[in-house]
Amino acid sequence: MAASSSSSPLIGIVAGEPSGDLLGAELVKALRRLEPRLRFAGIAGPKMMAAGVDALYPMDKLAVRGYVEVFKHYREIVGIRSSLRRHFLTERPSAFIGIDAPDFNLDLEASMKSAGIPAIHYVSPSIWAWRGGRIRKIGRSVSRMLTVFPFEAALYERANIPVTYVGHPLADMLAKVPSRAEVRAELRLPATGPVVALLPGSRVSELEQLADLFVAAAERIAKAVPGVRLLVPLVNRQTRELFEAALYRRESGELEITLLFGHAHEAMAAADVVLLASGTATLEAALLQRPMVISYRMPRLSWWIMNSRRYQPWVGLPNILAGEFVVPELLQDAATPDALAAAVIDLLQDKAKREAIEQRFAAMAAELRQNAAERAAAAVLAELRGGR
Repeated sequence: MAASSSSSPLIGIVAGEPSGDLLGAELVKALRRLEPRLRFAGIAGPKMMAAGVDALYPMDKLAVRGYVEVFKHYREIVGIRSSLRRHFLTERPSAFIGIDAPDFNLDLEASMKSAGIPAIHYVSPSIWAWRGGRIRKIGRSVSRMLTVFPFEAALYERANIPVTYVGHPLADMLAKVPSRAEVRAELRLPATGPVVALLPGSRVSELEQLADLFVAAAERIAKAVPGVRLLVPLVNRQTRELFEAALYRRESGELEITLLFGHAHEAMAAADVVLLASGTATLEAALLQRPMVISYRMPRLSWWIMNSRRYQPWVGLPNILAGEFVVPELLQDAATPDALAAAVIDLLQDKAKREAIEQRFAAMAAELRQNAAERAAAAVLAELRGGR
């Protein structure tokens, strides 16, 4: 075990967005169940802080997506990473865990590994979807990769990179979400009747691109589907204000719409169909066995770069895992209010199609449910103890 300045071993940990905050919180809690003396410090969101992580920087400093957007914040992000590197090379944690955010974490992990500090990366970069050449950098940077999808481990084994498949923590967590009927009762929604959840993203940049689009689509859905109820969970005050501004611009006060602070899982569980931004939320919706329509927009240059580098025809995680278009993807120029509304309405009106999608997603959830936080915690402790 690397040296520690305290009788309580320190673990450095960095998460860059809300999905990583959720995974990090569950991992920290599992590690503390196995080794209560551990301390944690790094970059954390509210869930990780509630689990006991000392946040040296707030997580929202890293919650930027797209090449153009990252470039705008480049100097600040690089400055934070340099400061963290100096901090951890001085404090010398017993291990460092980077949760997702590979463009930020891999350089930090390389520094830790070079200094003899075990560097563990939790959630593989999507090398099977784009930028496969990164596997060489990963090999130089990490002591162990923890993968959440079953097909990923073989990629690392072929490259002689230590790897452990742990399953997906969300599959374990979301198995505990109440049923549609229970959640509708909690949210004071009708037990019957159509409900659509709208999730336009967790980042400010996503709301700037998608808020007006989703509101316009919601107007069309409400016009075509009498009595439809709309749920919009938003992660913080800033994203809520952006969505409310879109409602105001479009004079959409007549919509039967409920804005929620957080409660994204409950909103999806209550819904018949989910309209959402591409990202981890698509996997969450699949694990909750909800039919969905996936959308995304970003600045044109970022889209051109991203689109030119991907290897697969799908961007949504449920479709990638299934290897086919189980649910619609309407991206960039194809993401119009009419197209999004039509795709949602089609699912609302076709019960057989919804049931078939739900069955596919139930099988997917069963495969990914592996008690992941405990398996990941065991792998981390094995690295601390020098085990393989």
